[in-house]
Amino acid sequence: MDVVGLRDLVEPRRDAFLAELEAMVNVDSGSYTPDGVNRVVDRCERLFLDAGWTVDRRAHDGAPRLGDLLIARLDGSGDRRILLVGHTDTVFDAGTAAERPFTLDGSIARGPGVSDMKGGLLTGMFAVHALRDAGIDAFAHITYVCNPDEEIGSPFSGPLIRDLAAHHDVAFVLEGGRDNGDIVSSRKGITDYTVTVHGRAAHAGVEPEKGRSAIVVAADLTTRLQALNGRWPGVTVNVGTIHGGTRTNVVAERCTLEVDLRSPDAATLEEAERAIDAICDSPSIRDVSVHVDRAGWHRPMERTDAIAALAARASELAAELGIDLHDAATGGASDANTIAAVGTPVLDALGPVGGDDHAPGEWIDVDSVVPRIAILAGLIGLP
Repeated sequence: MDVVGLRDLVEPRRDAFLAELEAMVNVDSGSYTPDGVNRVVDRCERLFLDAGWTVDRRAHDGAPRLGDLLIARLDGSGDRRILLVGHTDTVFDAGTAAERPFTLDGSIARGPGVSDMKGGLLTGMFAVHALRDAGIDAFAHITYVCNPDEEIGSPFSGPLIRDLAAHHDVAFVLEGGRDNGDIVSSRKGITDYTVTVHGRAAHAGVEPEKGRSAIVVAADLTTRLQALNGRWPGVTVNVGTIHGGTRTNVVAERCTLEVDLRSPDAATLEEAERAIDAICDSPSIRDVSVHVDRAGWHRPMERTDAIAALAARASELAAELGIDLHDAATGGASDANTIAAVGTPVLDALGPVGGDDHAPGEWIDVDSVVPRIAILAGLIGLP
């Protein structure tokens, strides 16, 4: 069996894929809509159980409540341990599915989460269907994690994904393919900052000299932080929000900045982190303190030799289907960052070709569904 044969096995299941995709897209499953997420998890669980997978479903017991985490496993007869990861949550609020339900216009399907990533979520399941239809089980086991919180940084599922990645030989993350069809072989790391400036309040008209304006210091910090852009290749620093002060006649006692730092590799990420710390250690007005709360959301997913080899294999499989497939870098993070951080080779964006994620016009090209499933099946099961 080659990838062309796998594609031919996938084709009869195309309508079933689209029917299941429509059902999932028409469920509101924002990260903070746990009941909706669990309706999608219910559907995933049924699909796994019907196909003979074993399933471990874990409820979230924190606050705010999140949807359930689903871990499915299928054993094979080979040696390679394979990890698949897809998420059941979206960024959209309750009511969005009713406002913008699934639609199909020619080859373009639209709806909340159709690309990010309900299409990809199903791609993994249907790829394994194709392998089993072909009688291929040349893997030790496949572990499929359906996580409910990727869009908020995977706080519930991240530790599990990290642990599982360390015990698998290769991983595939099923985010949607980029709008030109590219898969993703590297992602920037992200460090988030909350920078709080503590000044001294005073009457702005009567005795302003007694005050120490937190807003003035925060404005200077903003200028100096933004000036870090361009210092290292691919590194970006963005002061995204600033909040401070109480009234126009009061010298601002407090001001808070929220800062996003991204870098394509660990070395420059750490250099930029040190530079941010140094800037915040030197406020522009005396008797003002600056508190920095740093949260490392994701480490970089760097394009290692092992990842490059996976990308080359994906391109070879695509070429057999007459598709010119390339891999690319992106500034956004995903669960692939978590997997790469423990050294497990991983490819991302193996779902259907799509775009406008997180936006009202989110779409996938349904003509890409069958070949993308076949390529993933080939990556999992073909030598």
